[in-house]
Amino acid sequence: MFKDLLVHIPTERSPRPAIDASVSLAMTAGARLDAISTGYASTNVPFVAEGGAAIASSLQFEYERALERADAALQVFDAEAKNAKITYGKCALSGTIADIRSRVAAAARLYDLTIVSQGDPDRETFDNQLPQHILLQAGGPLLFIPYTFQGAFKASRIGICWDGSRLAARALRDAMPFITRADALTVITFNESEVPADASPDRLVKHLARKGLTAKTVLLQSDRGNVQSSILSIAADESLDLLVMGGYGHSRLQETVFGGVTRQMFRSMTLPVLMSH
Repeated sequence: MFKDLLVHIPTERSPRPAIDASVSLAMTAGARLDAISTGYASTNVPFVAEGGAAIASSLQFEYERALERADAALQVFDAEAKNAKITYGKCALSGTIADIRSRVAAAARLYDLTIVSQGDPDRETFDNQLPQHILLQAGGPLLFIPYTFQGAFKASRIGICWDGSRLAARALRDAMPFITRADALTVITFNESEVPADASPDRLVKHLARKGLTAKTVLLQSDRGNVQSSILSIAADESLDLLVMGGYGHSRLQETVFGGVTRQMFRSMTLPVLMSH
């Protein structure tokens, strides 16, 4: 099971989904949980006549306010972690969005699993952008928690989104600590004729069986525009607790560009999703 966890605690939207899910997971896994909370300082400091000293003072004030926001979010985490009696650590960061992206992504590379909360699609915030950047740069799995999530995290019923690709295989391997302990597994494949025959869903089921794991398959035909909504529909029909899928995307000129299904899942996930890139 995962034994070394990192959670990002947002400051520009509710910290509760990330806190509740990560603390409950650390409890059930007997894992250490480190929390990073991030406050962002604006780089658009207005021109002032006093010159460079005044600009530096204004920037320092922005950093201090950002750090206060991060500390406030960590107080909520600290109370829950103490109450749960888990082993934990905490760190508040402030800086520009570029600084924060670089530091959190670097930190995530040392952990078994990083927990982040889904961005609020109704708000434009730096906190919304950070999870996608970490996904591309961390080199490990991310557990996305819906911004509507409440209660304790569990992974009893898992859906494995399978298209036979490298990224799907990476996500499958990264999720094995959850998969090997699940009560039910469902392999979800769209347009099976497009999946490599040597990595078919049937072969995946046989591969899992050699590990003592039983899985059912759900095979559907769908155009690309409807795949994400169909996945969530299957998740509801199968009462899934967790989806496992590859995170398709790349970084170009510091802009994160994701494939359609991944991008749509960021916007409208209804259950936790483990992604790897």
